[in-house]
Amino acid sequence: MKEKLDILAFGAHPDDIELACSGTIIKHLKNGLKIGIIDLTRGELGTRGTVETRNQETINSTKVLGVQLRENMDFKDGFFENNEENKIELIKKIREYRPEIVLTNAPTDRHPDHGRSSELTIDACFLSGLEKIETGQDVWRPKHIYHYIQFNTILPDFVVDITEEMDKKLESVLCYKTQFYNPESKESETIISSEDFLESVKYRARDLGRQSDCKYAEGFVSNQTLKVNSLKDLI
Repeated sequence: MKEKLDILAFGAHPDDIELACSGTIIKHLKNGLKIGIIDLTRGELGTRGTVETRNQETINSTKVLGVQLRENMDFKDGFFENNEENKIELIKKIREYRPEIVLTNAPTDRHPDHGRSSELTIDACFLSGLEKIETGQDVWRPKHIYHYIQFNTILPDFVVDITEEMDKKLESVLCYKTQFYNPESKESETIISSEDFLESVKYRARDLGRQSDCKYAEGFVSNQTLKVNSLKDLI
C-alpha cells in the first residue's frame, strides 16, 4: 500500500495546478503535509509546445513544488468524458492515496475541460466510498473537496495567505516556457501567452490578498458547507 496523502490535487491539464493553487500546495508542504498531484491529460491540444516539451516542463515544475508524487491519467485532452470508465480510474487513485482533502478544477470556466474535470472528480470522490464498487481496494471518501479558481472570476468561500509562497508559485508557473509569455517564442499567440495574462495571475493574488488583509492569496470554493469548531479558527 502506498503512503497516504493529506491532499490530492487534480488538474485537467499540466499547469492548472501551478496557476491556481500552487501557493497553497507549497505552504502546506512547508507545514509538513504530504501532497500529490494528478493531471488528467497531457494538454496535447494546446496551441503552443508539444507533448514532449510539456512533459519536461511538468517535471521541472514538480521539482520546484516539491510534492511527494505527480501522475498523469492520460485522458484525451478536450474530449475526456465524465463516464464510468474514467470514474473507475479516478476511484482507484483516490483509494490508493486516501487523501483527506481533494483540490480540483473550477466548477465552471472558460475551458470546458475544467468544469468537466471538476464534475468527474466530485463524482469519483463520492463513489470511492461505496463498498459495492469493487476495485480490490479498501473504500475511501475524502472529507473535503475544494475548487480552485481559474480563468473566470468566482467569489471564493475562503482564501489562503500565500504571501511567503508567491515567488515560488511564479517560479513553478514559468517552468511552462512554451505556454506563457516568452518574447523569444515564434509560436502562435494565445490568450495565456500574453504578458498581460501573467500580470493577471499576480493581480488576482494581490486582489484576494487585499480583501483578506494580506499581500497575496489564493481563493477556493467549497463543495460543501464549511464548519469550524471556533470562530478563532477563522483568524
